[in-house]
Amino acid sequence: MKKILLFIGGLLVLVIGFFLIAGLFISKEYHFERTISIHAPQAVVWENVSKFANHEKWSPWKDHDPNMKVKIDGQDGTVGAVYSWEGNKEVGSGSQTMKVLTPQSRVETLLLFKEPQESEANAFIALKPQGPNTTDVTWGFDSEFPYPFNAVFKLCMDMDAMMDQDFSKGLQKLKTLSEGK
Repeated sequence: MKKILLFIGGLLVLVIGFFLIAGLFISKEYHFERTISIHAPQAVVWENVSKFANHEKWSPWKDHDPNMKVKIDGQDGTVGAVYSWEGNKEVGSGSQTMKVLTPQSRVETLLLFKEPQESEANAFIALKPQGPNTTDVTWGFDSEFPYPFNAVFKLCMDMDAMMDQDFSKGLQKLKTLSEGK
C-alpha cells in the first residue's frame, strides 16, 4: 500500500512539475476571433453591434439563460456605457464597458467576468465593407491566462473549440438579424 501511495505521490509531483516548467515557456496570451460575411449594408450591421441593447437580439449567451438579468448604465452606444449581466452558472456574472467606438468600423470593450471565475478580456467587433451591400464582421477577444494555468489551458483544453460554438452562433444570429430574415 505504501508503494502505491509513493507512486501516486511521485506521479503527482511529476505532473505538477511539468505544468510549472511548461508554464514558463508557453505564452500567457490568448487571442480568439471569428469572421462572417453579412449581406447587408455596413450601417445596418453597425446599428446592431454598436449598442448593447441590440446585442440582446443576437447574443448567444441569452440562449444559455433566457432569465439572465441585464442592466445598461450610461448612454448606450457611447464610450463609457456599461452592460452588466447576472445569470445561471453557465453564463455567470460580469460587465462589459464600451472603450472605443470607431463609427461604422470598430467596437472595443473591456469584459470583466466575476463568476464563475474572475478574469478579464479585451473584446472587439470589426466591420469591413465588401461592397455596398456586404459587410465582413470579425468578432473576437484578447485575454491572458495566469501562470501556471497558461500551460494547463493551452495543453489540456481546446479553447478555440470551446469558444467557437458560441461565437459562430452569435455571428449567425447577427447575420440573420442584419439581413432581415
